[in-house]
Amino acid sequence: MTKPPKYWNKAISYLSSKDKIMKSLIKKYDDTFLTTRRDVFFSLCKSIIGQQISVAAANSVFIKFKKLCKNKINPKTVNRLSSQQLKKCGLSRQKVKGIKELSIKFCNKSFNPNLIKNMNDEDAIAYLSTLRQIGRWSAEMILLFTFNRQNIWPLQDIGLLRAISNNYKKKYLPPKNFVDKLYKKFSPYCSVATWYLWRSIDDEPIQY
Repeated sequence: MTKPPKYWNKAISYLSSKDKIMKSLIKKYDDTFLTTRRDVFFSLCKSIIGQQISVAAANSVFIKFKKLCKNKINPKTVNRLSSQQLKKCGLSRQKVKGIKELSIKFCNKSFNPNLIKNMNDEDAIAYLSTLRQIGRWSAEMILLFTFNRQNIWPLQDIGLLRAISNNYKKKYLPPKNFVDKLYKKFSPYCSVATWYLWRSIDDEPIQY
């Protein structure tokens, strides 16, 4: 059975004591928790595929990509695929380049995800961002979902900003000083706060 991150129970207790709205969200959505695949390559591919398209479109493309990989999404399998095959899944030229380069860097070990374990969040974001098609938002999703880092506050995420606006009765976009105030209040468990804010606008738990 999948277990929550080690910090989860401590985090929900801490957040509940700090913020009434967060306390009500935690109580309302007590059926799930943050999980991880612990598969960096898989998550990076999924992140690249999902960029700048709707969730439904991303799922459709990912299903085709997974089928093309014969359910084995790993560097060697992807590296053997041609750019033309990847394009037929519905991937843009830039995403094809990103996924192909990703598979090459994993195969020749010029990118080593094991190094991330010993990096702080900002250094890890910078390292992940050296990959083609991986910017700050994608790197934060990897740290949150794959490495289960506990204090990620992805301010480029539209869903998070919308959820803050909805729950705290702020205009969209919420004022930066208010978002910064929440960051200070929720630290060191911003990842958990983010998770519950996402749940408040989407019944389906997010997973990368």
